[in-house]
Amino acid sequence: MIRFIGVVIVLLGYLIFFIPVLIFEWILGKFKPKTRDYHSLRLVQGVFKLMLKITGVDLVVIGEELVPDEPVLFIGNHRSFFDILITYSRCKNLTGYVAKKEMENIPLLSTWMKRLYCLFLDRSNPKEGLKTILKAIEYVKNGISICIFPEGTRNTGDELSILPFKDGSLKIAEKTGCAIVPMSLNNTAEIFENHFPAIRKTRVILEYGTPIYPKELDAETRKHLGAHCQEVIQNTILKNATLLANKKEL
Repeated sequence: MIRFIGVVIVLLGYLIFFIPVLIFEWILGKFKPKTRDYHSLRLVQGVFKLMLKITGVDLVVIGEELVPDEPVLFIGNHRSFFDILITYSRCKNLTGYVAKKEMENIPLLSTWMKRLYCLFLDRSNPKEGLKTILKAIEYVKNGISICIFPEGTRNTGDELSILPFKDGSLKIAEKTGCAIVPMSLNNTAEIFENHFPAIRKTRVILEYGTPIYPKELDAETRKHLGAHCQEVIQNTILKNATLLANKKEL
């Protein structure tokens, strides 16, 4: 429980005591918007890294050198709230996350999320959902990467399972020509969700796969792009489950 309390204190403390920073960054953005954006990125990454340090996560990162230095569409499996902290803390460039619509109603947190180019997706409203995807496409064209979890929700099933990927989210890459960067996450639910409300030290693997450029795929694979990306991530998860079982290889 001590780790859980520590994480909550850091999160609430940041949201409350950094309100003046929001005002400062609003002013900075009037003159140097890019400087403001990267200041926000590094600031939040610092907080996320502190929270991860409190949890005692032993993070193993594989394939990070494969991520292109250009706007991309990050996709990954989703089993834990900590998936966002882990992956966002690794972003080298501006990256907005696609989150569920309900998070837009959380005071201060939603303000920071919008500052960081996050988008809120209403999956119950196809028209609004399309607007969100179109906004994400606009962001990528303007040099901002997007991260989305194509399962559409947090998977609470078997550790090695993946829910079917929703093809609509991959339109961001198809319409912009950007690379899709698969992210495979192993063991993240063991941090918190598997034994709520306790947070436990655990080893987690984050692996970045080879970038996928939809235009370079054959017609049949492009037709089933969601299934193709899901298979890539599923195979990596199974591979890394073996690595976790044999800690000496890590």
